[in-house]
Amino acid sequence: MPEIIPNFHPIFVHFTVALLSLSVGLHVVALFVKSPLKEQWKTVANWTLWFGAGITLITALTGLDAYNTVAHDTPSHLAMTEHRNWAVVTLALFLALATWSIIWARKGKSRGIAFAACMVVAGGVLGSTAWHGGELVYRYGLGVMSLPQSEGDGHAHEHGDGHAHGHGEEQSTDHDEMMDFSGMDEMSDDGHDHKH
Repeated sequence: MPEIIPNFHPIFVHFTVALLSLSVGLHVVALFVKSPLKEQWKTVANWTLWFGAGITLITALTGLDAYNTVAHDTPSHLAMTEHRNWAVVTLALFLALATWSIIWARKGKSRGIAFAACMVVAGGVLGSTAWHGGELVYRYGLGVMSLPQSEGDGHAHEHGDGHAHGHGEEQSTDHDEMMDFSGMDEMSDDGHDHKH
């Protein structure tokens, strides 16, 4: 089996974001559509919420594993902790909303504007959590390997910022400073290893 780099969290997180975002949108839009479409969209909104909340438990566990195992330095540790804290709030909100939804569905009651408003708030927290997670990868470079050097016939091309590179040219961008996993274990700006 091929190695999963850095772990399973990036796989499950996409299901969380997709299912819960869809549920938020459908709960809101269902307020403004008429029957029978209204009932159908509410049904889909409920199922995406329930499945999304369930898979978010797995996402959270794999995220906790990533928090404790991915090599990082002090600045990225602070960013990781912020992402983790947003994720805990997101998990709590959607588990509470899913429980509320299940209880009301079993009683045959319909949720209205108050529930949709809570879903919108939870969706905003989800968005912030996802943004902070993206920062970890794209700003701090956590859990990624170094970019490949541009080489090979026919690879020469120009980027949108006017910088060109081609076969045999030396890279002069910040990409040269990126490290692969073998060098990340010792990465620290204060001389300490912050790997958990």
